[in-house]
Amino acid sequence: MQNFITEFKAFAVRGNVVDLALAVIIGGAFGKIVSSLVDNIVMPFVGIFLGGINFSGLSFTFGSVVIKYGVFIQSMIDFVIIALVIFLGIKMINRLIQHEEENAEAQPVPISEEIQLLTEIRDLLKK
Repeated sequence: MQNFITEFKAFAVRGNVVDLALAVIIGGAFGKIVSSLVDNIVMPFVGIFLGGINFSGLSFTFGSVVIKYGVFIQSMIDFVIIALVIFLGIKMINRLIQHEEENAEAQPVPISEEIQLLTEIRDLLKK
């Protein structure tokens, strides 16, 4: 039992598990922000262009069951906006990484004195 507890502690405090837990927490908060953006800013403009239609209120009744397809449409719009924001964020990060790599390639690597001396000796031996 002691060995199991020791292994579990090692697993639980390993960097990947902690990073994953933080990512889930931040992702949940990010989802709330995007949902608020969609509900309170984007959808009112979409409603204006569509003649004041509120998607979340769209539904129909089939027997005794209410099918709320407007909520589904709202969720799809949320997904598209979240995917767009993530895409733009990753694109920006990739652009920064590419810019840093280009700067690293542009700067010459300093040659140590030993390498310079060995190069001179090699060139003299070739002559």
